[in-house]
Amino acid sequence: MQPVRRTSLIAQVTDQLRAEIAAGRWPVGERIPTEPELAELTGTGRNTVREAVQALVHAGMLERRQGSGTYVIATSDLCGTLAKYFASAHARDVLELRQTLDVTAAALAARRRDSADIENLRRLLETRNLLWRNADDATENDTAAAVAADVALHRAIVAASHNEVYLEFYDSLLPAITATITEQPVDPPHSYEAEHAELVQAVVDGDGERAATVARLFLTELIEKRAEG
Repeated sequence: MQPVRRTSLIAQVTDQLRAEIAAGRWPVGERIPTEPELAELTGTGRNTVREAVQALVHAGMLERRQGSGTYVIATSDLCGTLAKYFASAHARDVLELRQTLDVTAAALAARRRDSADIENLRRLLETRNLLWRNADDATENDTAAAVAADVALHRAIVAASHNEVYLEFYDSLLPAITATITEQPVDPPHSYEAEHAELVQAVVDGDGERAATVARLFLTELIEKRAEG
């Protein structure tokens, strides 16, 4: 016989964690608290928390990374399902889809961004460019941080479009986007710092046409370089 499992309690904790992720308490790309911390937050045991976290791993919302922790990779079960599908997609296909999404998002963001979006974009741009400038001879963790900062900036542009459906779909693509960036050199010569600065400035200025053009040209160059490689 197998031990009786407190299924209802596990389900309650799973639902609570799912709700916290959906509400943005732990954004996509961020590490969630450790199991002991979650056990304290939920008032349950570590085994219960472990089962709940594993359920969300299976759902595609969380990802365990050896030696690093557990990270949010999707904000819903649907996003998790899509993320699993995109994980096996060809890099070129992901880039081409991303080009369509980023171009439209940039134009929308330029029209709809608010003061909080502007402050966030400027902060993320500064962090992103600083990490990429110092990416020479970086450790594996430094490289991962640079890639994460790049992804966070582009996601923030999508968030500034204030289209929740758009953002949820984009979130499902983030693991695949992260993988395509990681496959390329992460160093100053491949930083595209000026392009990122120009893109953010166009959004801040409210110039949708310029924002879309910058995003299109930048991603077209990435696609062409991948084709040449």
